[in-house]
Amino acid sequence: MRNASNNEIKLLRKLNRKKYREKEQRFVVEGERAVEQVVENGLLDVETVFVQERFKVQDVRFKEIEVCVLEDEIFAEVADTDNPQGILAVCAMPDEIQYEQLADESGIIVATDAIQDPGNMGTILRTAAWFGAKALIAGKGSVDVYHPKVVRSTAGATGSLPILTGDLEEIFEKLESSGWQIMLLDGGDAAEPLRSVHPNKKTVLVVGNEGNGISEKLLSSGRKKIKIEPAAGQEKVESLNAAIAISIVLWKMSEW
Repeated sequence: MRNASNNEIKLLRKLNRKKYREKEQRFVVEGERAVEQVVENGLLDVETVFVQERFKVQDVRFKEIEVCVLEDEIFAEVADTDNPQGILAVCAMPDEIQYEQLADESGIIVATDAIQDPGNMGTILRTAAWFGAKALIAGKGSVDVYHPKVVRSTAGATGSLPILTGDLEEIFEKLESSGWQIMLLDGGDAAEPLRSVHPNKKTVLVVGNEGNGISEKLLSSGRKKIKIEPAAGQEKVESLNAAIAISIVLWKMSEW
């Protein structure tokens, strides 16, 4: 181990901001279990592990990765949590998947329309990976999938699912030309109950913004709308959390 350099400390400070993550094509994974998980998975290029002075490293866990020490005050400054666990890692962003790569695939793709809560986005990504989704499409207005809170919410699953970002309408038109069916999660009267829905072999599930749902532009496109019906007589709860809703749909569709 060695002490972190000034340039490395400057980089860590920058990576808390999206524009610098995009410029540097790097992001931070924070927390002992999350760092261990991404190292064990081997799906991400983990460039450097940084530890607080008090943190005891078992070298066997990171035998091929350089470990650098940060002074306690510096670590507290660059960490995103109020009570950091004393370890974080800088990882290279994987290349985005392109829609051409998905054209001949089959299965389920999850798409987010302006999901803004980092915890929801991280849970959606983690759940989609759990159920074997082919990719996650983050539409415009969605929180950065490499935001520190999103990465933390994936519990080490970051990197386990290909990511595509961009305008959903443009991406959907291209996927539909390759046989992909778009299904919109919507609670409106025109939506078909989930229990009666049978997806085809190429299905994109779209979940909308926490407060406003799916944008009107997508809802008025004529694409299939589906809904999760509440228990009979249940009138006290208005809607489901976005991450919970997509989890239910993914579980149900895994049965078919």
